[in-house]
Amino acid sequence: MELKNDLLIRAAKGEKVERTPVWLMRQAGRILPEYRAVRNSLSGFIELVKNPELAAEVTIQPVDILGVDAAIIFSDILVIPEAMGLPYEMVEKKGPWFPKTINSPEDLSNLKVADAESDLGYVLDAIKVTKKELDGRVPLIGFAGAPWTIFCYMIEGQGSKTFSKARKMLYNEPVMSDQLLQMITDSTIEYLRAQIAAGANIVQVFDSWAGILPSDHYQKFSMKYITQICDAIEEVPVTVFAKGAYFARPEMRHLNCETIGLDWNMGIAESRRLIGEGKTLQGNLDPCALYGSPSEIETATKKMLDDFGTSRHIANLGHGVYPDIDPEKVKVFIQTVKEYSAQLRAQ
Repeated sequence: MELKNDLLIRAAKGEKVERTPVWLMRQAGRILPEYRAVRNSLSGFIELVKNPELAAEVTIQPVDILGVDAAIIFSDILVIPEAMGLPYEMVEKKGPWFPKTINSPEDLSNLKVADAESDLGYVLDAIKVTKKELDGRVPLIGFAGAPWTIFCYMIEGQGSKTFSKARKMLYNEPVMSDQLLQMITDSTIEYLRAQIAAGANIVQVFDSWAGILPSDHYQKFSMKYITQICDAIEEVPVTVFAKGAYFARPEMRHLNCETIGLDWNMGIAESRRLIGEGKTLQGNLDPCALYGSPSEIETATKKMLDDFGTSRHIANLGHGVYPDIDPEKVKVFIQTVKEYSAQLRAQ
């Protein structure tokens, strides 16, 4: 199906665009009352993720309500460990919780490489329903967590400020760590390929806990596996977002991907210099800037666009939008990107 708005895909590939495309991480979710109405009709978050029709509905809401240039499938990065044999729960106001965790080489024997069709068919069905409903209006983004980030949850069992258990595993059990990371990587490659076959136009790899590793461990236990994923995906553009991994930017220029996401602490000019002209950059407005007044949001957005310039940029926040941000403020950000970036290219 031909896309009516293919700005995101063209920008990712480095092709000329009339204006900068814009979307937001976590755009399908808690900031929208329409999302909360759907969510409150169910028993929990995971039930929504596993309901293809409702997942499609909340995926499309930001396109209709906010006017973003892409939809991102409503799902969760933790569907991969569950598909590998390690189920999780989503505890209200606390986040994910794994009743069982991986502590020893013996635990690995209870895991498998996930089969996307049989273990994650509900996500693929949600993509197919979404594609039909979108009818080519905007591209659909598929995604997965980076192996290191998934590893963190499988070892720790929940969120953490330090992920010290997971990091301890890298020091004490490096062979086992590699084995688990490779299983996650193999599962993720198959999963992303299946998302693409179901209709995803572009995919993003989220390395949410990249920034807690020292640079040598990041190379060995994260970048190595992200490289495998990038090398395996050839059908659509790939975006890599490694939050906090400012030290890895020189190596990111060598990844076989089209786009590198920047968090709000990564300087734009410095990132362009380190990553090079051969990649599109995505980001990176501070999410907290959206707490400001409309005029302050407009000013901050224009400054970001000036700093990125008119080539190879996808506008986004430097992390996911926070749940208590006013959707009307989000609209100011999106509208400013659209209008001001078009002006910059018309000059």
